[in-house]
Parts: sequence; C-alpha cells; structure tokens
Amino acid sequence: MSKNTIKTYVLLAFLGGLMIIIGSFFGRNGAVIGLLLGLVFTMGSYWFSDTIAIKAARATPVSEQEMPDYYRIVRELTQRLDMPMPKLYVTPDMQPNAFATGRNPNHAAVAVTQGILQICDWDELKGVLAHEISHVGNRDILIGSVAASVAMGITFMARMAMWGAMFGGGGGSDRDRNANPIALLAMMILAPMAAMLLQMALTRSREYEADRSGARLLGTGEPLARALEKLEAGVKQIPMNVQPAQASMFIVNPLTGRKVQFANLFMTHPPTADRIARLRAGDWRQ
Repeated sequence: MSKNTIKTYVLLAFLGGLMIIIGSFFGRNGAVIGLLLGLVFTMGSYWFSDTIAIKAARATPVSEQEMPDYYRIVRELTQRLDMPMPKLYVTPDMQPNAFATGRNPNHAAVAVTQGILQICDWDELKGVLAHEISHVGNRDILIGSVAASVAMGITFMARMAMWGAMFGGGGGSDRDRNANPIALLAMMILAPMAAMLLQMALTRSREYEADRSGARLLGTGEPLARALEKLEAGVKQIPMNVQPAQASMFIVNPLTGRKVQFANLFMTHPPTADRIARLRAGDWRQ
C-alpha cells in the first residue's frame, strides 16, 4: 500500500470522525445522525458523481466521427491499462482545462474544454488524457467524491447547529442546552474549515499521483509538463464559471485567475510549477 493511499484513508477517517463529533452537539443521538448523514452524502455523491459533474460543466458527448484523435488516444491509453473506454465529452468553456469523473472505470467519463483543444497539440493532450485516465484507474474519483460529500455534510451540519443555537433548539437534554456557547461557536466556524483543508490535502496528494501515473503510462513526463505550462497561463487569463466545490476535479485549478479575497482558500491543487518540475526531474520513475 502506497504512502498516498495510507494518507487518503487517514484523512477520510478524520473527515468521518469530524462529522460524528459535530453530530454529538445535537444531543445523545447526534453522533448517530452525523454518521447517517455522512453515509447519505457519500453514497449520493458516489452513485451520481458522473451525472452531476457532466451537467455542472455543461458538457456534451462527442462521437468518434467528430473527434477521431480524441477517441484514438483515449482508446490507446485505456487498452494499455486494460480498462473500459470511458464516455468522452467536450465542454463549451474557453478556459483550457480537463477533468474525469464517474464512480468506477466501468462508469467513467472524461471531458475536455474547447479552450484546451485550441492551445494544446495532440501530444500535449495525450499527456493530459493520461493524467485523467490515471485518476480513473487509481479510483481517485471515488476518493474525491467521498471527501467532497463528507466535507459538504460537515458544512451542512455546522449550519444546522448554528441555526439551532440561534433559535434555541430545545430538543436536547439540560447538558446539551447548557453546552459551552464558545465551544459551539468554534465548532461552527472551525469544522467546515477543517473539512475544507483536509479535502484540499487529499486533492493535492492525488494530483501528484495522477501526474506520476500518467507519465509512467506514456514513458515520459514531458507532454504533460508542456501542457501544464499552457494550462496554468490559460486559467489565469480566462475565467471559468465553476463552483469552488467542483474546482478539485479539474487538472488545473479553474479558479486560479479569479480576483477574490482570500484566494488561497481555493487552492485545491498543488503548485503547477512544482508539478512541472517533478515531471521533468523524473519523479514519476520512482
């Protein structure tokens, strides 16, 4: 078992534990409620992850007749890994980017934007697609869906706790009603932040691993490195209308160019320059 896999399990356990802790603020049965809500969010995200992501990106399917090179490259990559062919999509966004989604290799989809098709040649796109196919093969889509859904559940429960405290929810015991208001306030503020930070840590770890796996699949990291250089410049120049919760599924953070306060809070990916340096230094050979 790799270090990244161990890290993934540990961080997911922290997320699940955090959800149960938040639930305990709702009384004796709160931890059970927190666990059940976590399972609901997790299973819903797992089962419908491909549909949700494709609809959110306004992606449309393309046929092999329309984009033969797209199909040729993905078919070649999936055959090397003995994986089924995923569904292929193109989104109308002019920001150069790409993502993969789906609950497992048998229910996977890959999407590229109109922008990436305009600035990358097919050798560079092969590096990008090897990265995305690696996400599917590494089961990163499942891991990301679980992390995102549990983080969303934590935020939801923290808001429930906030409204319950504001309006004096009276269903709990005397101990629950007399809970330390400072501790409750800290939980409402810090729990969602902790969930977000853990989710980002997972995403960064899996991006490095997909870079390595994609480079190994091609036998070189140079095509992906060149593509990442172009994508990093492109996302800074061309904005994309995407929710922060969905940013982690793209190969490069689509929110990089946004002029927002506390922009670092949306850093769901490792620094692109570091990824490029690792690819060119041969980190993927290790």
